[in-house]
Amino acid sequence: MQAHEIDYQIFGEEMQYVEIELDPQEIVIAEAGSFMMMENNIQMETIFGDGSQQQGSGLFGKLLNAGKRVLTGESLFMTAFLNQGNSKSKVSFASPYPGKILPIDLTQFQGKFICQKSSFLCAAKGVSVGIEFSQKLGRGLFGGEGFIMQKIEGDGMAFVHSGGTMAKKELAAGEVLKVDTGCIIGFTKDVDYDIEFIGGIKNSIFGGEGLFYATLKGPGVVYIQSLPFSRLADRIIASAPRSGGNDRDEGSLLGGLGNLLDGDNRF
Repeated sequence: MQAHEIDYQIFGEEMQYVEIELDPQEIVIAEAGSFMMMENNIQMETIFGDGSQQQGSGLFGKLLNAGKRVLTGESLFMTAFLNQGNSKSKVSFASPYPGKILPIDLTQFQGKFICQKSSFLCAAKGVSVGIEFSQKLGRGLFGGEGFIMQKIEGDGMAFVHSGGTMAKKELAAGEVLKVDTGCIIGFTKDVDYDIEFIGGIKNSIFGGEGLFYATLKGPGVVYIQSLPFSRLADRIIASAPRSGGNDRDEGSLLGGLGNLLDGDNRF
């Protein structure tokens, strides 16, 4: 497998986008909805799956490749961006929510990187985006994000996005890191990922952190995010006005000022 060699630059701090520079006839693939802008020589085409098996795989191979993406909650289709001009051209992709974009050079990770589903943003043509099943029952039942994760394979560049601030942890052989299940961005293939019960009645009932956390055992590299999208979405839903006129601001003499005085304890 030989992926296209692409150059890139990441812009921004907390609302980032990545700009990909393509040589003539080079291709980058991206998730639907991540496109931001492109120069005139770039041609866009919708493809089945990730495009890594587009040539010579036959109809069944294309359907199987695309079907794997459905299991991770993604669309059957991805978008390929081809530079059809005679000079270099650029195309840009943006994160869907505040956070960081993580560039992954698969040649530095032995050709494979495992990440949370829906975290993949874009990659060079030739990189395969598939599914990574858990062989452990506990992780499948209580993993929070499910037992299906994405695996990115190949020898090119890929990009995943995360929420909030990103932390990189390099684990030695046998070293264990305990993490909230939703805070994992991804890890290298040699890291052992499992689920552990928090323990204790008070922790389980009143701790507010769930019943389980993830244990990541080295050797390998782990990337952690400070703000999973599910956590952000929960806070937004909790603070949204209630239907039926039940929001506490409505009809109040102080209105929004009341929230300022009492600390807006919906958070």
